[in-house]
Amino acid sequence: MLTAFSTALSALNADSTAINVVGNNLANLNTSGFKDVDVSFHDLVYQTLGVGPGDTQVGLGVGTPVTLQQFTQGAIQNTGNPLDAAIQGDGFFIVSSPSAGIEYTRAGNFQVDANGNLVTPTGEQVLGWSGLNGAVNTNSPVGPINVPVGTLQAPKATTSMSVDLNLSSSAAPGDTYTTSVEVYDSLGTSHVVTLTFTKSSTAGQWNYSVAFPNSDLTSPGTPLTGTLTFNGSGILTSPASNPGPLAVTGLIDGAANMNITWNIFNGTTPRITQFAQPSATSAVSQDGSPTANLVNVSIGNSGQLLAQFSNGSQQVVGQLALATIRNPQSLMAVGNNNFQVSAQTATPAVGLPGTGGRGSVLGGSVEASNVDIAKEFTKLIVFQRGYEANSRVFTTADQLSQDTIALIRQ
Repeated sequence: MLTAFSTALSALNADSTAINVVGNNLANLNTSGFKDVDVSFHDLVYQTLGVGPGDTQVGLGVGTPVTLQQFTQGAIQNTGNPLDAAIQGDGFFIVSSPSAGIEYTRAGNFQVDANGNLVTPTGEQVLGWSGLNGAVNTNSPVGPINVPVGTLQAPKATTSMSVDLNLSSSAAPGDTYTTSVEVYDSLGTSHVVTLTFTKSSTAGQWNYSVAFPNSDLTSPGTPLTGTLTFNGSGILTSPASNPGPLAVTGLIDGAANMNITWNIFNGTTPRITQFAQPSATSAVSQDGSPTANLVNVSIGNSGQLLAQFSNGSQQVVGQLALATIRNPQSLMAVGNNNFQVSAQTATPAVGLPGTGGRGSVLGGSVEASNVDIAKEFTKLIVFQRGYEANSRVFTTADQLSQDTIALIRQ
């Protein structure tokens, strides 16, 4: 009779624990990266009554349930936040804090702290590799990722330029066509290079002059001059290679001297033609850039942190690292959406997203909780019924005990 009390009590405790687990699952229904927890029941040792064949075995109840994290994929939700990231597939983000050490998480709602480090909402530093001048060394150990907020991108002096244009074959001798290219010196100052084309009296020939503005020089510069020759099909035949370069010395702003190559060929195809169309420029390009402000940092789909500058250029300033663990169910949940390794956890393998069995990273998104509300409510009903049934066993055993005591008194 007394065994029934302890057996029913163990069941009440087990069902109570299971209900607590379900309650925690439902409480984290909207927690990014949260993983559903299942409970696994197991019976206790049995008591054998009697000797020989046909022995009677009476169980001693149910043990404390074992909790199992379910690392199934959660839905990917697009947030539009440039620093959000979601893992599609296996793997964990790696985070660190001075008090807790290395931890792992599936929640990718990141932000930048006062020191410019990429962190979780609860302050743990996100680990990976920081970039230097657009280069990221992923062979080095992982560390905090620093986001260069408020930095400037150094200017790049122009070393080459090109102009795609057509010169009208119907132009009269002496007619001119002028176009320009904006270039930059080593200090980021812009200058306008003027290209002037004058129709020669010789059929199919144009004289050109490429001039740097004298107002930007301490003394007048020397233009780059020459002649362009076209065949009867309007194709450039001479010169056969790029002219120049245009040498620029004595810049007023003190910038370094410049040597600008004028690329008149796109591979082997001339960029300049002479057809029976009005003279017009179709494209202009050059390889210099001014000083630029950092305007935005976002996480790309490869886990790269991309810095966008005011001049339209992009630069890689960091790379997220992912860890893959062969037996993630052995991880211990420690709160703040994080997990720590236990004594049973295999050694985490750290590497780039999309390699070594690690999932891919999707920027501007987060992984939703994988809790199924219908499944949790079903489990809640089952555990409630189990609790009620075992409480009935407890009261029945108590009533039988009272009846037995009454028999003794009679």
